[in-house]
Amino acid sequence: MNFDQARFFMVEQQIRPWDVLDQKVLDLFLEVPRHQFVEESKQSLAYSDIELPIGHDEVMMAPKVEAKLLQALDIDGTDSVLEIGTGSGFMTALIASLGESVTTVEIHEDLQQVAKERLKDYNNIEFQIGDASQDWDDGKQYDVIILTGSVATIPTAYKEKLKLGGRLAVISGNSPAMTAQTLTRISEVEWETESLFETDLKPLVNAEAPEVFSL
Repeated sequence: MNFDQARFFMVEQQIRPWDVLDQKVLDLFLEVPRHQFVEESKQSLAYSDIELPIGHDEVMMAPKVEAKLLQALDIDGTDSVLEIGTGSGFMTALIASLGESVTTVEIHEDLQQVAKERLKDYNNIEFQIGDASQDWDDGKQYDVIILTGSVATIPTAYKEKLKLGGRLAVISGNSPAMTAQTLTRISEVEWETESLFETDLKPLVNAEAPEVFSL
């Protein structure tokens, strides 16, 4: 399989038609070899317009979703980034290529160990293990926060962890009707929300909506 050609078609046939026109984002998807972030048996699917299973019933987001979120976050070289859900490590690689530093948190230690090996050439990533479905209480604020799984409701803790001007990318709601959005902190008590697109994404572990029982 010609992976270079597959990357080109991914950008031109999936990502660009979704109104992802930021050249630095398009260039990243052309440069970072996505197939190296999936197991060998799935490498032929790495550039397809699908979610790819990565173990523990977790998935990689479709490429166009990753790209749309990255474009909305507008990460620059001075930004500190918090990623909730390391997963395959591909999104981590993209973020680390754009930002100054990345803290990435994963609940499944074995997934992160594999991702860490894939990311060994990056020197600006801090890896953490734990449940960050509602908060990651490290006492820090960040310029950018991204949740790579969905949440039923947006945790207040992550809004509070944004610096002034900081951006949070999150997919929230209940399946099958979820909304991808960015929240930008414009004051100590105000956040500006931009809705990006409708989608459906597996929840972060422990971030599912509570079950409703009826008599």
